[in-house]
Amino acid sequence: MPPAHVIDKPAYSAFYLSGLDVSLQEKGVRCLVVTGAETDVCVLSTVLDAIDRGFRVVIVEDALCSSSGAGHEALMTIYRTRMQAQIDLINSRELSTVWRAR
Repeated sequence: MPPAHVIDKPAYSAFYLSGLDVSLQEKGVRCLVVTGAETDVCVLSTVLDAIDRGFRVVIVEDALCSSSGAGHEALMTIYRTRMQAQIDLINSRELSTVWRAR
């Protein structure tokens, strides 16, 4: 099955010059579930932009990776210890709970 909608990401953040923010607002989306590569670069940039835009952010921690193990672990520590008021960390087994809560 093809994706419902594809948005090109021309920079680290999925929000930068992509139209993602407008698309999400038009659909009334208030919560983002974030997965991806480069935990300490692209994921971080997208998460910070989402928080700045007022989205609830849910990070699926076992659906992240990075080419830098040290960078990945550093960001996971920051997400757990410094950003717990802005984001929720879950694992993929808990994802169905997030879908039902919407």
